[in-house]
Amino acid sequence: MPDLCASGHEFGQVGLVIGGNSAEREVSLDGGRAVAAALARKGVDHEVFDGAPDLFSAISAGRVDRVFNLLHGPGGEDGTLQGALELMGVPVTGSGVLGSALTMDKVRSKWVFQRCGIPTPDFVVLEAGDDAQEVTGKDFQPPLFVKPVGQGSSVGVSKVSRWDQFDTAVEDARRYGDTVIVEPAVEGPEFFAGILDGSCLPLIRVETPHEFYDYAAKYESDETRYFCPCGLPRELEEELQALSLKAFQVLDASGWGRVDFLLNKNREPRFLEVNTTPGMTDHSLVPQAAAQVGIGFDDLVWKILETSMVIDEPQ
Repeated sequence: MPDLCASGHEFGQVGLVIGGNSAEREVSLDGGRAVAAALARKGVDHEVFDGAPDLFSAISAGRVDRVFNLLHGPGGEDGTLQGALELMGVPVTGSGVLGSALTMDKVRSKWVFQRCGIPTPDFVVLEAGDDAQEVTGKDFQPPLFVKPVGQGSSVGVSKVSRWDQFDTAVEDARRYGDTVIVEPAVEGPEFFAGILDGSCLPLIRVETPHEFYDYAAKYESDETRYFCPCGLPRELEEELQALSLKAFQVLDASGWGRVDFLLNKNREPRFLEVNTTPGMTDHSLVPQAAAQVGIGFDDLVWKILETSMVIDEPQ
């Protein structure tokens, strides 16, 4: 993946947008500090903005030529920012409007997975007013996962091992929206596939002492273990990389991102979701995977910024 730009000045003035007001604000701020430092080391002229309103003001004042988006969750990763920037004629890193919106909606992304032959756990959707246990009990029994439809970083996600935990889990998920998704737990190791410039990076396997790879395990725990190489036979890893790239592309995602999946006891994958603006903290997965193929953090930031200069067409 050769660089498109020989000099940081070719990017013009870059607006790095971080923070915002989603539940993933602190993760974005942490990653933003690391990305800003990398841009400075690479000689890229940039300005940091906390949230979209300040960014839009700077664009109107002619201070921004392109945007490095590191906003996570609603308002930054769901297509709204991408749509506004498209109307303004300002290029942005990562996926466009459709890919961002589809990947942020767990229900609709799973519908697309099912239609395109991407294996994903079965699920039930609970809308406001549904009797949660009555609806879910017809199809599933614990252990279950209860998730809000439009959040990332495992925000609002609970594992339910007994029915007496279920109502509380639904209430927690509904703090982030009325619509909730319920899936049977897939017992098996969890894997993550970083996507960069139309290619899948080496897979990462994660082990955590937590009940699952939750927010604390992702960003706070020093006990989470990351394996890259992931330990799978090469042929199986290559098959899973190809399927991960397909899962990314069928949702119209582009540029860079991350695909999350589990392997069940038969080593069959079950794809969970696609993230179009993954974390860039010191615990984050895409930088770890990139390092395995010789792409250091600063070069990774450069390559992500280059995704604002070309459209990564699905193959």
